[in-house]
Amino acid sequence: MTDRIMETAVKVADDKRAQNIVALDMRGISILADYFVICHGSSVKQVQAIAGEIKNEAQHADIPVKRMEGYEDGKWVLLDLGGVVLHVFHEDDRQYYNLEKLWGEAPVVSLDHVLS
Repeated sequence: MTDRIMETAVKVADDKRAQNIVALDMRGISILADYFVICHGSSVKQVQAIAGEIKNEAQHADIPVKRMEGYEDGKWVLLDLGGVVLHVFHEDDRQYYNLEKLWGEAPVVSLDHVLS
């Protein structure tokens, strides 16, 4: 189930032109989620559009949105879809927080089959 949720979120983010989409396999590393999906947009409006569309698509697919934070600021929006947590950053903030390095021990999930 979490694989499907992760893939759905990645597809929606890609459709909204999110940049540098990365999925980290957090199983066995964090109790927060099975997957972290990290991406960024180049403007506040784009960050909000990506996050808003992921939320809408999740609700449409009956995937519960447990929490959404940071939408108003549009710098770092966090969406909690249960086993999948999405981090939609503004480009500058993504570089600053560098979650990929922070969670460097987490394997990167190949998204070729989702983004092709």
